[in-house]
Order: sequence, then C-alpha cells, then structure tokens
Amino acid sequence: MTLSTGHSAALDFAQPEPPDLSSGKYVKLWQGPQHPGITGNMSLELVLDGDTIVSCKTHVGYLHRGFEKLMERRTFIQNFTVVCRIAVPEPTFNEYLYSHAVEEISGIEVPERAIWLRTMNLEMMRLASFLMWIGGQSGAFGQYTVPNWTLAYRDYVLDLFEEMTGARIYHMYIVPGGVRAGLPDGFEERARKIMKGAEKLLDQIERVMFNNVVFKARSKGLGIITPDMVDPYGIVGPNARACGLARDIRKDEPYLAYDRLDFETISGNEPDAYGRAYLRLQETRQSINLIRQCLDHAPTDGPFQADMPNVLHWKVPAGETYVKAECTRGEYGYYMVTDGSEFVRRVHVRGPSYTHAIAVMERLAVGTNIADIAGLMVSLHTYPPEIER
Repeated sequence: MTLSTGHSAALDFAQPEPPDLSSGKYVKLWQGPQHPGITGNMSLELVLDGDTIVSCKTHVGYLHRGFEKLMERRTFIQNFTVVCRIAVPEPTFNEYLYSHAVEEISGIEVPERAIWLRTMNLEMMRLASFLMWIGGQSGAFGQYTVPNWTLAYRDYVLDLFEEMTGARIYHMYIVPGGVRAGLPDGFEERARKIMKGAEKLLDQIERVMFNNVVFKARSKGLGIITPDMVDPYGIVGPNARACGLARDIRKDEPYLAYDRLDFETISGNEPDAYGRAYLRLQETRQSINLIRQCLDHAPTDGPFQADMPNVLHWKVPAGETYVKAECTRGEYGYYMVTDGSEFVRRVHVRGPSYTHAIAVMERLAVGTNIADIAGLMVSLHTYPPEIER
C-alpha cells in the first residue's frame, strides 16, 4: 500500500483559509452533536464541495467537562466520583492513573495481590471498550449485525465487573493503596467461560465484518496515517501501531504486572481505517489472553489494600509526578502537583482524544466523502469529555 494522505509530504500545521461560502460553490453542514454518526457528544463543522469535504472543524463542550478544575475543589478520595467520567467507556484507566499519581507522591506501596487485580481490571476494561468500538466501526458503515453482537456480549463482561467491583460502568474499584475488594467465589470459572465465548464471537466478527467486500471497499484507503505524522501530531496507540510503529507502554515502560505477562506489541502495515480496525481486533484477542494469565497468576490471599490514613482527613505530601498507562487508544497520562493540603493543587490529564479528534481528524477529513466521515471518525477512537477536561 502506498502511504499517501492526499497531502504534500511536508507537514503543514497552518490553518488553511476557510472556503468562501458566499461564492455559492460550497455548503456548510453540521454533523452532531446529536447524531448516530458521531463519536459521543461532539460536532463537526463541515464545508463541502458537492459530497466531498473541503474543511472540517471539531467542536466539543456538549457533554460533562472541566474535570481538572473540579478535582482541585474536592478531597483526594472524593475525586473518584469525578475521574471515571472523563472516559465513560473505559473509566478504569482514570481510576488507576489518579491512584498511581497519589501513591507516587505519598510513597504508598501497593500489595502484590492488588497489583495483579489492577492489571486484570485494566485488561477487562480494554476488552469491554474494544467490543463497543468494533461494533461502532461496523455500524458506521451500515453493518448493524456486528454492533448488536458486540454490545450484547459486552454486557457479559460488565457482569464480571459487577461481580468484581459492585458496579457495571463506574467501578471506583482501584483506590490509592490498592483495590476495594478481592475476587468473589466462582469468579475465575465464570470469567474463563466468558473469555472462551468472546473468542468465538471474535471469530464470527472476523468472518462477517473483515471479510465483507463492502467493509473492505469503504475502509481500505480511508484516513491514512503515515509514520511521519505520528510524532508531530502526537498520535499514539493503535492509530500509531497500524502504520508500523511498535509502541506500547505496557512493553516499553512496564507497570503493574505487565513485565510478568507473556505478550508482544502488535503492529501492522495498513495505516488506514481497515488496518486500524483489524489491529484492534488482534489486540482484543490479546486482552483475552492477558486476562487468562492474570487469572492463572493472581494471588488468592493476602492484603489487597495498603495501610492508609483516614482518607476523609488525608493530607498528601507536597510533590509532583507524571504517570502514564496504555489505554485502548494509546498513552493516557496524569500530571499531578500537591501542596501538602487535603486537596490536589493541580492535575492535568493527557488523553489521546485531544490530538486524534482535533488535529488528526481535521486533517484526514479533507478530501473524504461525506458518507465516510463517520467511519473515519470512529476509526480514530475518541471520547469528547477527554478533550475538554
């Protein structure tokens, strides 16, 4: 495949002059915020020449926002009702990074059992998120059988979360010092059964979705990301790995129990919507394997929470840190500054959506047919609250 985006080889970050709508040649069209072809509550301001997009501008702010400032006005333990809402389909990564940042500054050592339970929790979250995404990508091209399958099976994974954490969506399971509870009786057997079923489902999806001539025709060549775009645009995760860059924080800078798990970074050589989708299908299979490894090796006894002070009157020492993890969409990071009080002094959340949904989306949309803009957007995998956080 020729790695071409329809743009010049030199990266030009300058905003082009907006088309002259008064000429009558172009028409403006808004897609979103309330639209099935939009990833969450955001909007695209599109200018078209016929059915071809000549300009795209991303607009956010239609959903809950301002999380970073909200966290400065709440105690450290209260923020767990806030951080999980920054990325609703995968809140666990926010729970983990917020907890890890607090632990780094406070010098809290997490017990071994909690390390394994956190790792399994993150991979379960990755599985649930990918199932939702695969359905969304298929549905964006008019194939609604697959989203019916994936959203239905995602509920089985949410059943496991409900058993493990007491909640289906916002778990608030990973807390500073460890996790809130161990695994319930019979959890391992039920989890292995659901993992086996998920593998069979992915086999069906590969036949129905990825071998479908319509899906191939509409996704191949759509939204090509070249390797030279990755660093200047801050592209991470599957969007970067699909064009051949083997970058995965779980392997490059291991955290939790990832250095003790057997897996390799998956990368591809098809940097378009089809290649990104197929790579994510492979990573979904990988998460199933990692969950099984966690079930094999996670301690069944011992503490799951470190000795902690009274969290209602907890003053975290002054300090600063940056922690990161590999979420389904790439590098997710928290920069935190504390001043010794009961409140965080400053926190900054680095989510992949900021660059993918604005800079990258606005560039790749130009030259795209209006019928494919939803498929392109979903292929970048973004969450609007993460942008205006």
